Amino acid sequence: MGNQKAVEIAGRRISADDKPFVIAELSGNHNQDFALAKKMIKAAAESGVDAIKLQTYTADSMTLNIDSDNFRIMESDSLWYGRHLHELYQQASTPYEWHKELFEYAKELGLIAFSSPFDETAVDFLETLDVPCYKIASFELTDLPLIQKAASTKKPLIMSTGMATETEIIEAINIARSAGCKDIIILKCTSTYPASAENTNLLTINDMQQKFACLVGLSDHTQGIGVSVASVALGACVIEKHFVLDRTAGGVDAEFSLEPAEFKALTENVQVAHRALGRITYGGSPSEEKSKYYRRSIFACQDIKAGETLSAENLKIVRPAIGLSPKHWFNVLGKKARQDIKAGSALTKDLFD
Repeated sequence: MGNQKAVEIAGRRISADDKPFVIAELSGNHNQDFALAKKMIKAAAESGVDAIKLQTYTADSMTLNIDSDNFRIMESDSLWYGRHLHELYQQASTPYEWHKELFEYAKELGLIAFSSPFDETAVDFLETLDVPCYKIASFELTDLPLIQKAASTKKPLIMSTGMATETEIIEAINIARSAGCKDIIILKCTSTYPASAENTNLLTINDMQQKFACLVGLSDHTQGIGVSVASVALGACVIEKHFVLDRTAGGVDAEFSLEPAEFKALTENVQVAHRALGRITYGGSPSEEKSKYYRRSIFACQDIKAGETLSAENLKIVRPAIGLSPKHWFNVLGKKARQDIKAGSALTKDLFD
């Protein structure tokens, strides 16, 4: 497969060596209010994210408008329990006629803008807008024809892997590569809404890097920023979180979305986490060099006459480290002073036999 070292999207290099690429997912939290969608993009830009992402679908491209329990959310613990899929997707969809203006507005604010297509016609539509990359949602990872279509554009592909087995991930990567896509990023994801920290299993990130030879990030549906920040320490180079202006105002994904101040904290803290990774090093960093002065060494704690025996009574291990290291303590005890040693003098080899 070959090991993917870096991917470039709209001039932004994404790799383990670069600061994490943070995506604000607008999803349906705009409540189909165009002015609100623009406010969300502006607030996302001000919070320091790298990119905003839309979702490109219609209710008819997602499901069938048939009144049957087959098309109803029946899990009692779901945020959307009892909702009919077609009706839910109608509410959550981003109108196609918004895309161009929202993308242009995001670019004006310095953001990279792209989308998740949910069927092949959505890819055709997004191609007319010249998006820089494509995102495949977890639920569509097994839709190999869709992946093939997006990959055939030869643009970078980001794929979420919630629920996916190793075999399903390999199948998705293989069909993308065979369609001509060279730049693939896969995202660890837990497809519950919200997800719990306990079900996130971040240790999988490193295993994914090794097994699939791709850059790996995190699509995070947990509440708060802790899981995303922790993922950076395990090698996540992309962080995707859902965005909302005000959780209390509602929105289909509001419960597990971050507000602007939280997104700002996320962008700042993932960068801190990335900088803290540094490199493997022992012996202290250059910035610690001055601190070594305040280690301990052996000092005379009493006046010592020439010929007097050095002992635990007249010597002491204290700060600073300008005398013999404490590791010499047992070799020094019992030695004879060559000359008078004044209390407060650092013990050095020339002062005793």
